[in-house]
Amino acid sequence: MGCLVFLLFCMAFSVVAQSEKEDISRSTNESTMIGIGSYNLRDSYLSPSTNINYTGWVARILNERMKITRLADYKISRQQIVNIEFGSTRNGAETANEYAGFVDYSLGYHYRFTDLPVSGLKLLAGASARISGGFIYNTRNSNNPVSGKGDFDLNLSAMAVYSFKIKEYPLTVRYQTEMPFAGVLFSINKGQPYYFLSQGDKDGIIRFSSFHNKFVMKNYFTVDIPIANFTIRTGYLNSMYRTNVNDIKTHVLSNAFMIGFVKEFISFGGKRLKDTHKFNSAYY
Repeated sequence: MGCLVFLLFCMAFSVVAQSEKEDISRSTNESTMIGIGSYNLRDSYLSPSTNINYTGWVARILNERMKITRLADYKISRQQIVNIEFGSTRNGAETANEYAGFVDYSLGYHYRFTDLPVSGLKLLAGASARISGGFIYNTRNSNNPVSGKGDFDLNLSAMAVYSFKIKEYPLTVRYQTEMPFAGVLFSINKGQPYYFLSQGDKDGIIRFSSFHNKFVMKNYFTVDIPIANFTIRTGYLNSMYRTNVNDIKTHVLSNAFMIGFVKEFISFGGKRLKDTHKFNSAYY
C-alpha cells in the first residue's frame, strides 16, 4: 500500500512538474504606458446645426499583454489590451468645452509567421474582439448635454515585430494596425432625450455596424529600448473613430505619444524573467 501511494505521488509530481515546465517556457510580455496628445471631437447630437470641431488634448493609459498559446502547435499568440482615455477640448470660438472619456478592452489572437528570410522579423495576422464604452459631454447644452457611446467590434489585426542591433545594442520595433469589419453599437436617435429611454422609447438604439456606417482604425508604433535591468517602451498611437448612425455623425480623432515600461514574466508563481532569450516570448 505504501509503495502504491509513493508511486501515485511520483506520478502526480511528474504531471505538475511538466505543467510548470510548459508554463515557464511560455512567458508573458506586459507593458503599461501613459500617453498625451491631441484630440479632435465632433458629435452632431450635441451640436446638430453646426460642423464645429472641438480640439484639445487627450491623456491615456494603456496596458498590453501578449503570450504564446498552445493553439496550432504554439504558432498563435494572445493579445489583451486595456485602454483608458480622457480628453478636454474647446471650440474655435472659445465659447464652449467638450469633455470625453472612454474605456475599452480587446482580446485578439494572431498567427505567427516567424520563418521569414529576414532575421529577427515576425509577422502576425489575426482577429480580435473589442468592447468599449464612453461619453462626450458638452458644457453649453442644457437639455441634451451628454452623448453616450457603446461598441462591440470584431476586428482584423496585423502586426510586424522586428528585433535588431545597432553596434551590439538590441532594439525591437513594432507596428500594428487594427480595423473592425462587423459589430453592434449603441446610438441615441437624433433629437431624442436620454430621459425617453427610461420611458421605454428604445427603438433603433442598438444598430449593426460595418463599413457602411462606421470607420474605425488604430495604428500603433512602438520601440523597446533596454536600459540596465529594465526596458522602456516608447511609441505613437493614432486612433480614428467615425460613425454615421441614426442621423448622428460622430468622430473622435487622436494622436498620442506613449511611454512606459515592459516586463517579461512567467505566470506560474508570478516569477519574472531575467533572461528572456531562454523562454518562448510572444514578442521578442
